[in-house]
Amino acid sequence: MTEAYRITVEPLGTEIECRADQPILDACLRAGIWLPHACTHGTCGTCKAEVLDGEVDFGAASSFALMDFERDEGKALLCVATPRSDVTIDGDVEVEEGITMHPVSDFTGTVVELSDIAEETRRLILDLDHDIAFNPGQYVSIQVPGSGQTRTYSMANTPAEPGRLELHIRRTPGGLASDGWIFKNLAAGDQVALSGPYGRFFFHASRPEPMIMVAGGTGLAPIKSIVRHVLAESGQHVTLYVGARTVRHLYDEEFFRELQGRHPDRFVYRPCLSEQEADGYASGMVTDVLEAGLATAAGCVAYVCGPPPMVDATLKTLMRKRLFPRDIFREDFFDARDKAAGGVRSPLLKR
Repeated sequence: MTEAYRITVEPLGTEIECRADQPILDACLRAGIWLPHACTHGTCGTCKAEVLDGEVDFGAASSFALMDFERDEGKALLCVATPRSDVTIDGDVEVEEGITMHPVSDFTGTVVELSDIAEETRRLILDLDHDIAFNPGQYVSIQVPGSGQTRTYSMANTPAEPGRLELHIRRTPGGLASDGWIFKNLAAGDQVALSGPYGRFFFHASRPEPMIMVAGGTGLAPIKSIVRHVLAESGQHVTLYVGARTVRHLYDEEFFRELQGRHPDRFVYRPCLSEQEADGYASGMVTDVLEAGLATAAGCVAYVCGPPPMVDATLKTLMRKRLFPRDIFREDFFDARDKAAGGVRSPLLKR
């Protein structure tokens, strides 16, 4: 039996048990203690915390996210750090009025659909062995068979569909999960081990302002979850900008155009093509379309998800349009190559 240690989370004073082979963050999330986190792979630095007492194994923490001097000062990345004794940490516990943070659990999903929806992009739909509770925009961590590694994918379904997950997967050449499994030999009927929910990119019900949504690539997945939830459960006006290279790289167009038809006073869909001109689509980078077509973003709240360069450029554009960083919720997608290069800030490892 694997040895376990006591983790004390200050300033709560809460004590939980953590196995010697279990990341401290994982033990906390499963116990319902919602500490800040994003990548869960030791890359982004979001879960960095001070170890007040005890010994830890720092694990596979990126040297970019956790500097040597920070280790010497007693800091650790809780998503990869494991206990070597009883440990006390200074946890920056996240609490937001009106938000329920659901404990992480394990699930087994059965593949019921795996379909090509765009250039090098597939939709994966899983039926779960039991329901999952989550906030729109969060993600799950999937175990890649035979590798001992996991990859993370955002849910495109809403919490109103707790027994089924919709995931959008982009193929990365040489990618462990995408190229080596999901696009290679994963098939209907196969079972997939996963856990969740994770992440702090989600719909904030306490923000009733009109919403500007910007998505690039499979960053559309969590945005789709939020849009569907808002239109069904809330009252905000939503404008969705989706950036892609060509029409072949776009997906779910029919779904969003039909949604716009059903909610003409509440939902606007703006697909943008950067490498093709076509009727019915805005031309240029999604940030160019934002810059030209948005007079001001003042009085709005924004949700942005996609490749880090697009997210960074969108953030700057929205700030020029008079939106403050506190009004912008962001999530960057990256792959395993970015981890090796030190992709600080980028939360989801998806390759």
